[in-house]
Amino acid sequence: MRVLIIEDNPDIAANLGDYLEDRGHVVDFAGDGVTGLHLAVVEDFDAIVLDLALPGMDGLEVCRKLRHEAGKTTPVLMLTARDRLEDKIAGFERGADDYLVKPFALQEVEVRLLALTRRGRRADSRVLKVGDLHYDLDSLEVHRAGEGIELNPIGLKLLACLMEASPNVVTRAELEKEVWGEELPDSDSLRVHIHSLRALIDKPFGSKMIQTRHGIGYRLVEPDAVSPQAS
Repeated sequence: MRVLIIEDNPDIAANLGDYLEDRGHVVDFAGDGVTGLHLAVVEDFDAIVLDLALPGMDGLEVCRKLRHEAGKTTPVLMLTARDRLEDKIAGFERGADDYLVKPFALQEVEVRLLALTRRGRRADSRVLKVGDLHYDLDSLEVHRAGEGIELNPIGLKLLACLMEASPNVVTRAELEKEVWGEELPDSDSLRVHIHSLRALIDKPFGSKMIQTRHGIGYRLVEPDAVSPQAS
C-alpha cells in the first residue's frame, strides 16, 4: 500500500511513517496543505492520511479540491484533534472517507487504511493495483510496468488472492483453499505454482514483489517495500 501522509506535526508524521514502513508500506510526506494537494493530484496513492489543521490550506479545503476540482477518488482518512459531531460532518461533506480523532493508536490507522483501500479496489472497475502491477478482474489482463503478462487460471487465482490481501501474508492453507477448494493437491503443488508466478511477475523486472514467509505462507508487496532478506 502506498500512502501519502499530509501532516504538519513532524513527530506525528514520523511515528506514522515509521510504523507503516515497518509494516511493509511505502510512505510519502507533505507538511502543508498546498504541497499535500499537489502530491495527491499528480501521484497515485492507495490512501491518504490527512490532518485537518494544516498551514497554507486546511484539510477540509484540501479534501474538497481533491474531490471536486481534481476528481480524485483516493481514499482519505482524516486526522484531527476536533471531536465534535459538526467537525466530523464537515469532513465527510468535503469527501473524507473515514475520520480518526487524536490521539490514536498506530495499529488502528493501518487497519482503517487497509479497509479503505480494499473498499476502493472493489469500486475501481475491479482492477487490483499493487505498485506497478495491475490485474483487471473483468478482462483477466495482467500488466506490470505497462507490459502484459500471460498467466494460467491457477496463476490468476493466486495473484488475485495475494493482491487483495497485500501487503499482508496469506497462509498456505488459505491459498490452497482459494485455488483448489476442498480437493487439496499434493504438498508441492502450491510451491510449484508460486515459483511459476514469480518467474513471470518478478524475474523479468529485476525486482521482487512476492515474498515467502517460511512455515506460514506468502505475501505480495510493492517493489520498494521488499526487505533485503526476503526470499
